[in-house]
Amino acid sequence: MNEHNAGILGTGHAYPDGILTNADLEKIVETSDEWITTRTGIKQRHKAADNEYTSQFGTAATRMALERAGIKPEQLDIIICATTTPDQIMPSTGALIQAQIGASNAAGMDVFAACSGFLYGLTLVESMIRTGQVRYALVVGAEVLTKYVDYTDRGTCVIFGDGAGAAVLGPVNSGKGILATKIKSDGRYEEQLYAPGGGTKLGTSYETIDNRMHYFKMKGNELFKVAVRSMTEISEEMLGKAGLTVNDIDLVIPHQANQRITDAVASRLGVSEEKVYSNIAEHGNTSSASIPIAMDECIESGKLKEGDTVLLTAFGGGVTWGATILQF
Repeated sequence: MNEHNAGILGTGHAYPDGILTNADLEKIVETSDEWITTRTGIKQRHKAADNEYTSQFGTAATRMALERAGIKPEQLDIIICATTTPDQIMPSTGALIQAQIGASNAAGMDVFAACSGFLYGLTLVESMIRTGQVRYALVVGAEVLTKYVDYTDRGTCVIFGDGAGAAVLGPVNSGKGILATKIKSDGRYEEQLYAPGGGTKLGTSYETIDNRMHYFKMKGNELFKVAVRSMTEISEEMLGKAGLTVNDIDLVIPHQANQRITDAVASRLGVSEEKVYSNIAEHGNTSSASIPIAMDECIESGKLKEGDTVLLTAFGGGVTWGATILQF
């Protein structure tokens, strides 16, 4: 069987026009701009309107990525949407995006891996493209997280924002594209970041709604330690798998969870500050959308260009984590 590396052919991103600043949050919950900035690095986040939903932003990001890749929707073989905030329980948001863009020949599905979801999607389609099972794939991370935050909980409501990022992948020449990728999880850390209501375990009832069980719950201090360790270790493992060192990396794009996590991971890896991209101040934590949004911003600004070697690394609820090394 002929094998091809899977590479990114085009990217796109989209987010709501609405913006929620730290000053806005000061009017809603007991917090301050200084408190939020010091602990997270966030200054503002995009917030969807009541009549906006996840697939709208996923579709907008997808259309941009397809145009830049020069690929028509009907050429796609598979669409993987990474999201923790689907439009509805079923069908999948991936299938809804498929319909909205007219990708009549593609299979559509969702991946539910929280903030690591985009890397989960990349890892899945990498093997499909490499072995020839599919030719063109779309991976989109799309979230409307602000509809799941508890605005009485200052520890979580200041963190999350909305948006989507997409990447079209296809076969590329040997030595380019995805050089190494791996995903992992550990469900024993479930209660460090979770939303207990709404599923088959607790369901939806007056009790779960009154107890605010459908909103995100987080244990930030415990999560910080596990996130830094996991992202560092898997990044080092993928560098070894690709036969590279940190000196060979031109740019690190981490999941935008918290500026302190980003700084700690970069320090442990021995990566200089100018090689690490951060946009958390403008967007907050957009979960599965954060890496593809950041990647597209880097391409648009010229910070990421052809021939560059990039490390992507993420950590999210579940807990889940992963790392991907690719050459553009």
